[in-house]
Amino acid sequence: MARVKGGTVSKTRRRKVLKKAKGYFGSKHRLYKTAQEQVFHSGAYAYRDRRQKKRDFRKLWITRINAACRENEISYSKFMNGLSIAGIEINRKMLSELAIDNPKAFTELVNVSKEALNSGKKKETKEVVKEEKTAPKKEVVKKEEVKSENATKDYSKMTLAELKAEAKTQGVKGYSTMKKDELLSNLK
Repeated sequence: MARVKGGTVSKTRRRKVLKKAKGYFGSKHRLYKTAQEQVFHSGAYAYRDRRQKKRDFRKLWITRINAACRENEISYSKFMNGLSIAGIEINRKMLSELAIDNPKAFTELVNVSKEALNSGKKKETKEVVKEEKTAPKKEVVKKEEVKSENATKDYSKMTLAELKAEAKTQGVKGYSTMKKDELLSNLK
């Protein structure tokens, strides 16, 4: 039987690798073996750095926001905490763009954050104290209401998600890991 050389298939495969290695230094773009090795490494570096790029940009945005916050006499962490208390959900990329392009709007956000920090913490602590004192009374009322509602609802026609939501409102412990028949028996 005659010997089969790779012919066009091998040549095409090698050309493809050398085309990817175009522009590499020295023999890495000329010789197939070293070019293939470098292409493998380049792919690994590209994969790693696509993820690293996201981290780097987040660091950059945080640095920009922090610089703008310091100009408005507040730290980055307090500013972000104030925004979350105020219920403002805006990502760091947009905040950094605001800090650069529109400092007045950013200053308004800082003021909102400061107000939320000043008023939000006090309200939260008062609400927690009130809830602790009145919690037992609310639970008793809820249990009585639940018993009257249970008689009218048909749980067997509900989906698993609906049953879990109902169990959550009724305060059933461990409802998230229960199966449908277990939920039905606990709700009845």
